Amino acid sequence: ASVGQAGVELDAGDPVQPLVFDEEDFAWKAYGGFSFDLAELDLGIEAGYVDLGGPSADVLGSQVEVDADGFDAFAVLGVDLGPLGVFAKAGMIAWDASVTVDGFDAGSDDGTDPAYGIGARIGLGSLDLRVEYEMFDIEDADDITLLSAGLVWRF
Repeated sequence: ASVGQAGVELDAGDPVQPLVFDEEDFAWKAYGGFSFDLAELDLGIEAGYVDLGGPSADVLGSQVEVDADGFDAFAVLGVDLGPLGVFAKAGMIAWDASVTVDGFDAGSDDGTDPAYGIGARIGLGSLDLRVEYEMFDIEDADDITLLSAGLVWRF
């Protein structure tokens, strides 16, 4: 499980009257997976649920909130450097997002798009402290990111 900060950046409208939404909110995720230790390399898969929060902002005098979550799956490649390790991952996210304007439903959308991440971990026995940065390449968004820290229990 991990907690962190999700960033949502949307750019809509036209060049004369741009509608920019660039906000952050508390986010969390829970995940599980399997890892093969091959000397200094770790090869693994992981899947989980991510709640990207509900960032909100004042856009042209209206309160806009974007609420997004999804299920993701990744292939993970890591390198062990003693008790420290670094990793990169690539996969997909099946996401669902809804937008409210001044408290009223303004629509929703969903889809499946690529996701990527990098991170580092520190081994503490069977627990790893893990910090990572993930990018979700969602088609209709300019930038969806998650910076998180959490614990992984290895057994």
